[in-house]
Amino acid sequence: MLVIFDCDGVLVDSETLACQVDAEFLTSLGIPYTRDEIISQFVGVSLKDMIPRIEAERACTLPADFAESLNRTLFARLESDLRPIAGVRDAILALPHRRCVASSSTPDRIALSLRLTGLNDLFDNVFSASEVVRGKPAPDLFLHAAARMGVAPPDCLVIEDSIAGVQAAGAAGMRVIGFAGGGHCGPDHAGRLREAGALSVIDRMAELPETLRAFTSP
Repeated sequence: MLVIFDCDGVLVDSETLACQVDAEFLTSLGIPYTRDEIISQFVGVSLKDMIPRIEAERACTLPADFAESLNRTLFARLESDLRPIAGVRDAILALPHRRCVASSSTPDRIALSLRLTGLNDLFDNVFSASEVVRGKPAPDLFLHAAARMGVAPPDCLVIEDSIAGVQAAGAAGMRVIGFAGGGHCGPDHAGRLREAGALSVIDRMAELPETLRAFTSP
C-alpha cells in the first residue's frame, strides 16, 4: 500500500492564506477576485492551469511575469504565517505504509512548505504537477507518482482536501480519503468531497490512522 498525500490543505494549512494572496494580487492588476471566489474555483488547481482559466473567464492577458511575481509575494507570506495541519506529523508517523507527496504546487513551494512546517523529513519522494502535462482533476500526477514509486494504482490510497484532487485520484483508479479540516473548508465541504468520490472524509488528522486501517484490513 502506498499512501499519497496532497500538500496544501492536507499537510499544511495554506489554502486560505494562498487564496487571499491570489485575490489581492489579481485585484491589484485590475482583475478583481475575492478570496472566497479563488477558494471555490481554484483550490487544488495548479498555477499553470489556473492562469489560462483566469484569462479565458475574464478576457484578459496576465503579465508575462505573473507567476514569478505572485510566487514571490506568496512565499514571503508563507514564511511568516504558514502552519502545519494540526496533528499531521503524529498521524503520518503512526502509518506503517510507504508514503509520498503529490501536489499541484511547484517543487520550490512544496519544499518551502514542508521545511517551514517541519515535515520535510517525513517524505523522501515528492511529486509536483509541473512534472506532468495535465494537472488535477486529470489523473496524470497521481499516475506519475504511482509509477515512480513502483506501485499499481489500485494499491494506492490518496489523502485529498480538494474536489479536483478527489476527482483526479478517482480517475487514476485510486481510493481516496477526503480531508475537511483545513482552514478553507466550509460546513458543506465534507459532503462535496463525498459527492466527488471520497470513500470516507475526516475532519481531524488524528482520525487518519484508524480510518486508513479500515481500508487496508483483510
